[in-house]
Amino acid sequence: MLVHSVFFTLKEGLSDDQKSAFVEQVKTLGAIETVKSIHVGSPAATPDRPVIQKNYDVGLTVIFDSIEDHDVYQDAQAHLDFIENNKDLWENVVIYDVD
Repeated sequence: MLVHSVFFTLKEGLSDDQKSAFVEQVKTLGAIETVKSIHVGSPAATPDRPVIQKNYDVGLTVIFDSIEDHDVYQDAQAHLDFIENNKDLWENVVIYDVD
């Protein structure tokens, strides 16, 4: 199994509609054939603690059965289109892959 977690910091000045549309675009990545499960959300309202990071706007977690399935996802046209169509909306992206 591989857990692919992506944290997007969006650019300042985006409207609520642009942010909502971005979240909907992220959710479309769940349709890629090798995705076992997907979760999209914003920082949780948990109490602040020194070890908690909330410096992102949208989090994406994708579960794959294998690294090979992850690699198929990375090259899938839907993933490449998502990047191309949305890269101007984010300031920063951080990815953590856990096996």
